[in-house]
Amino acid sequence: MKKIALYGKGGIGKSTTASNLSAAFSEEGLKVCQIGCDPKNDSTRLLLGHICKQTVLDMVRDKDDDVEAADIVHTGYNGIKCVEAGGPEPGVGCAGRGIIVALEKLKSLEVITDEDLILYDVLGDVVCGGFAVPIREGYATDIYIVSSGELMSLYAANNIAKGVKRFALRGGVRLGGIIGNSRNTPNERALLEEFAKRLHTQLIAFIPRDVVVNKAENNRQTVLQYAPESAQAEVYRQLSRDIMSNEKLSVPTPMTFDELEKLVAEYGN
Repeated sequence: MKKIALYGKGGIGKSTTASNLSAAFSEEGLKVCQIGCDPKNDSTRLLLGHICKQTVLDMVRDKDDDVEAADIVHTGYNGIKCVEAGGPEPGVGCAGRGIIVALEKLKSLEVITDEDLILYDVLGDVVCGGFAVPIREGYATDIYIVSSGELMSLYAANNIAKGVKRFALRGGVRLGGIIGNSRNTPNERALLEEFAKRLHTQLIAFIPRDVVVNKAENNRQTVLQYAPESAQAEVYRQLSRDIMSNEKLSVPTPMTFDELEKLVAEYGN
């Protein structure tokens, strides 16, 4: 079983990337489960065609020990299993704690046993507390960071790399690469390639900005479902193949903030 986690700054397009990747993996005949680890519980929206209304945390609160697999595991596009960890009401409780409770409940119910691939979609401006659970507890071993060429997106990616390095020194977790999600900033691809190099990893994909992504999202679908013949759909398919064959997994070497600022300035941002 391949266990992948996608991290990245909020709003960078991580959930869109995750859902399109899950769709691409499923097209290859793989049994896929996507687990959304964000209190907004919108990770699986494009796969389900709607916001998941039954999160693990909701079910645990409502039914406690009577929670069953059917309460929290939902079937989405092309048979993909979809799970949302959920979170507390805004301003109440710790969202990271929701991830801990959710993953512990999934483990105790043994609902994910025969999947070929599990993809965790994790909120990751900083890797701390409950948000580190997928890598700290070994739920995920291959980490990919979604980033654009914008300074604060790279700042978040660098912080995530620091967390990956910390846990890599204790176990088998490794960084698989940077997934560039374009915002059409100056020299963006070259900057991301150099950033990945400095982190001792690779730019495994550069996803161009395309209006078809927005159209698909407005129709509550992945690009692969909405426009299967589009060039953008093929970008996601190629990324899924590259992830499955990726052997360039590494312990990252994060930069200082001064080094990061200097790098971004060199590329005209």
